[in-house]
Order: sequence, then C-alpha cells, then structure tokens
Amino acid sequence: MELPKFNETFLPILEVLKDGQVIKGRDLIRLVEERFYSDLPRDLLEQTTKSGDRLIENRIAWGKSYLKKGELVHYPQRGYVQITEKGKLAKPENVSLNEIHSNVITFYEPESKSASETTIAVNASPQDLIDSGFEQIEREVKDELLSKLKGIDPYAFEKIILILLKKMGYGDFIETSKSGDGGIDGIINEDQLGLEKIYIQAKRFTENKVRETDIRNFIGAMSGDTHKGIFVTTSTFDEKAKIKAKNAHHKIILLDGSKLVDLMHKFNVGVQTKITYEIKALDNDFFDSEEI
Repeated sequence: MELPKFNETFLPILEVLKDGQVIKGRDLIRLVEERFYSDLPRDLLEQTTKSGDRLIENRIAWGKSYLKKGELVHYPQRGYVQITEKGKLAKPENVSLNEIHSNVITFYEPESKSASETTIAVNASPQDLIDSGFEQIEREVKDELLSKLKGIDPYAFEKIILILLKKMGYGDFIETSKSGDGGIDGIINEDQLGLEKIYIQAKRFTENKVRETDIRNFIGAMSGDTHKGIFVTTSTFDEKAKIKAKNAHHKIILLDGSKLVDLMHKFNVGVQTKITYEIKALDNDFFDSEEI
C-alpha cells in the first residue's frame, strides 16, 4: 500500500465539495483524509515531507491547487474553497492531470504548450528531476502570488509596489495622497537629496489591459517634474499602450503581472523560504589527498 499521488486526490476533493458549500481549506483536507484514506496504515499517514508537513495533507493541498488551476474549484475568500459549476459538471474520466495541464493557460505556460511537453522524460537524471520540481513549485507560487495581488485592496497593492522597489535597491519612497494625486501612486527618490525622482503608477486590474489612455494620463501627471516613471499592473499592456510608452519623451518602464511576480519572488516580497535542501556530492579531492 502507498499514499495517493496528488493527482489521485482530485476526485475525492470534488466528491467532498460536490454539495457546493464553502468550507475552510484545512477542513477540506481533513474531510478528504477521513472519508477516503483513514483506512491506510498509520505509518503511511504519519509520513512527512522534509519540511515536517504530513505528506498526505501536502498531497491533498497540491490536488486542491491544481483543481483551482483547472477552474474546477475556486477560492471565494481567503482560506476557503468551493466547487465551481465546471467542477460539478466534470466527468470523472476527464478529471486528470493531463486534462488540467492541457486546459490551463498561465503566464508561465504558453497556450501552444502540449500536455506531453509538461511530462518529465523517463530518462531524466536526478538533477533534472530536482530542477523540474523546483520550477514547478516556483510556477505554482507565482500563480498564487498573482492571484493574491489581484484580490487585495488597491491601496495595499500600491504600497506593495513601493516596498518591492525599496527592496530592489531604490531610494526612500513617498506615498502620495489618495485623493488628487494626479494619477501618481508613489515617488521614489534615487538620491538622498531627492534630486532625481521616479514616479510610480500601480494599477490592480483583474482582467482589463492597461490601455494607451492610461499611459497618456500617467505621462501628463508627471508634469515635467521628472523624466522617469514605472507603470505596474497585475494584468498586461495592450500594444498601443506599449507603443505610447516607448515613444514618450520620458523613460517609462512597464511591468506587467508576469514580470511583477518574477521580481517579487526574486526579492522575497510576499513570499518566504519554507525550507532549504542541502545536496551533497562526492568529494574526490578528499579521497585523492595524501592525508588518507
């Protein structure tokens, strides 16, 4: 006997959620384990990951995450989960890892990418498997991070952007007034005297793209006080917006949702290191030394 793989928890999760109730994520994990896996040997159920989490809970949680990516469940509020209409109508034979991979389009998986391309080759080296695992976890974290950013208060989003720029090594930031700020959400001083300024515009969009008018308004709000600006959004920029920014007399950097979460992940804003793995290799110098 062995523990279920994370994708083998898909159907049990949907079964627990099939009545449409909104339940806590932790309760979902507990109910799935109680209803479907409580008969497994205790030594299996007590297995843990290297970080100390119970392995069965970890796999159910990953199953829930993938079902969300496949739009079979959603998170109506922080810490809670609910089945979607798509999840209710899904046929068991269609609830598989390949189906979810083939239907999910994210910033990190191009639409043209086939399910077979996401499968690790059977002849992959251990290092390949490690690298692939880390890349998969990183994609998951970035997807969750972007989803979180799209759901937070717009003013909190603006503050996060300023914190990120501070972590990236820019100078002290100034939050602008929340009324009558002329479209400027923050100002970064590149030097201690404030002789060089960077104006910041942050747009927390869920679906809409940033358009040319948004860039034009941003340029107008800079009003000759500076020639540098950063426009950040959780969505993307349409082509006219990109052209407007490129052709502007100002130096304007555009950060879309994909680039934003890349930077937040790199500079540890909104994420934390859960565990560090130590990989050891044979020390040939030790065996070749004259000391032995």
